[in-house]
Amino acid sequence: MTSTDLTLSPSAAQRIHSIGKAEGRPVMLRVAVEGGGCSGFQYQFDLVEEALPDDLRIERDGAAALVDEMSLVLLKGSEIDYVDELAGAEFRVRNPNAKSSCGCGVSFSI
Repeated sequence: MTSTDLTLSPSAAQRIHSIGKAEGRPVMLRVAVEGGGCSGFQYQFDLVEEALPDDLRIERDGAAALVDEMSLVLLKGSEIDYVDELAGAEFRVRNPNAKSSCGCGVSFSI
């Protein structure tokens, strides 16, 4: 299943490709939203080889991210990005629905 409610940035697509190349196998980034964290919800990132039956697939430049239908509700209109800064490198979600987030940027509230 494919959705246009969520996008993958060019840097995230490039990073997914480079991880797959380093591991010698194609990988996809699974993004989920779970209850918890200091602001109510938190993002969960995993690398997987196969999609689950209810996953929505977001593609860019041949790279793919997967999101379950429940998480998509909280991620609508978001961009999955990859940033490499002095403080560290990580996948991030730029979520226009988040009303606040914690200092670490991993948890948020709606």
